[in-house]
Amino acid sequence: MGFVNYFPGRGHLMERAYLEGQAEGKAEGQAAGEAALILRLLEKRGVLVSEGVRERVTSCIDLDTLTLWFDRALTVTVAEDLFVEEVEGAEGSVDANP
Repeated sequence: MGFVNYFPGRGHLMERAYLEGQAEGKAEGQAAGEAALILRLLEKRGVLVSEGVRERVTSCIDLDTLTLWFDRALTVTVAEDLFVEEVEGAEGSVDANP
């Protein structure tokens, strides 16, 4: 008896693994593209990028984080400022006259 392959369209394990692999590859590709844009933007703006910053940006796979870093790359003057965490409620939190 010959090998019967129900792939694609049957929801079998082989199909699910294939589709999951495709989705992961697509997400990794998007992340790599975003990282490249961040580094290119910094370069075009004349912001020096250390090897540590380059490694952190290119190794990130979270698209939301990369989008945040891209937005910051539009205005930072030092590449390390991409990673500075914003402190909520920092404005006006210190009262000079208690």
